[in-house]
Amino acid sequence: MSIDRRDWLRAASALPLVSGAAAPEPSIQLPAKADFPIAETQTHLNNARWHPLSAPSMRAVQRYLDYKMQSPIDSGDPIGVMQRDAKALFAKLINAKPSEISFAPSTTAGENLIVAALDIPRNIGNVVTDALHFEGSMYMYQALEKQGLDLRIVRPRDWRIELRDMEKVVDRKTKLVALSLVSMNTGFQHDLKAVCDLAHSRGAYVYADIVQAAGAIPVDVRATGVDFCACASYKWLMGDMGLGFLYVREDLLGRVVHRVQYSYRQLRRFQDHIYPFDPPARTVATWEQGTDAGAHFEVGTVSNTTVACLTHSLKYIQQIGVDKIQAHAQTMTQRLQKELPRLGFEPLTPPESRSPIVTFVVKDPASASARLKKANVGVKLGGHLMRISPSVYNDQKDIDRLLNALS
Repeated sequence: MSIDRRDWLRAASALPLVSGAAAPEPSIQLPAKADFPIAETQTHLNNARWHPLSAPSMRAVQRYLDYKMQSPIDSGDPIGVMQRDAKALFAKLINAKPSEISFAPSTTAGENLIVAALDIPRNIGNVVTDALHFEGSMYMYQALEKQGLDLRIVRPRDWRIELRDMEKVVDRKTKLVALSLVSMNTGFQHDLKAVCDLAHSRGAYVYADIVQAAGAIPVDVRATGVDFCACASYKWLMGDMGLGFLYVREDLLGRVVHRVQYSYRQLRRFQDHIYPFDPPARTVATWEQGTDAGAHFEVGTVSNTTVACLTHSLKYIQQIGVDKIQAHAQTMTQRLQKELPRLGFEPLTPPESRSPIVTFVVKDPASASARLKKANVGVKLGGHLMRISPSVYNDQKDIDRLLNALS
């Protein structure tokens, strides 16, 4: 029995954009190679750059695109529901309230919004960061330093940022401590609670870039006490570029951080007073602002294709369990920490790291690149550094291929 394109689209448009939680999902066994088509064509060990989409996520995106192509008249507000569900799923992932979550175009956009909302550098005080923070963030703070910001940068010791070194520069005039929870270059992971305890004891706030953490290692904003954090979705959240999340602690909204941009997305209600049958008023329009994080920081439209993807991928991550995802990656990163030094690759990642990133010094990057390319193995090679970042669909056979290529 055949079905034509029009009938198929009619059936697809009738499907909900968000699948809901009707029946319990079957357990997912790792490695989940069958869910990720990329595993059939290459050994991809560069998930810290961007995480491949799963086949089920692609189907969720296709449902949204089919809905948009059909655009049913009486469909209600499925896109609004989809957006609210994505925020709620992310909030659950980091132990936040949905009202504390705003969409943001990227991690960097989220950090910029916090810096602007804290009125840095005009606000008197200093900012503390560390040399392992994201390069775009380092550029921002050093550029603001030229505008008068008192910037203090902690350098690593043995590729760790020591709390004792942060204690020396965080003082009563510190406005913000900004860091990457997991370093994109080395995989070093801060003790976020310890950093927050230090900062808060001296009256400072803490921003954490969690783009290399959320979905890969457990992140708990309540337990750590972090004030702000942001991430894109195209890495360990298994989404796509152009959309991420910004978390702001609820009690800081409107009190410590204020709106620095304005948009219709921030409104609970808007009423014109110039058109026929509009209620009369002394002004051309009246409005009421929302009070949640989105009502403080969202401006303009969001990428709904990415939202559709996230409604699946965030459920998928939670269905597996971030602790299990972390443990699975550790079986591979710990082996690499043991085996690659025997082949002459010096590790930069501290051995106690529990992130899915391990980085090594490469003496001859051209030779290593050629060998890995021939073996169809993908990692990040930049300068004399090689970063390897396995995920849920990788396994020890993938590590074997990498080690054999470099032997």
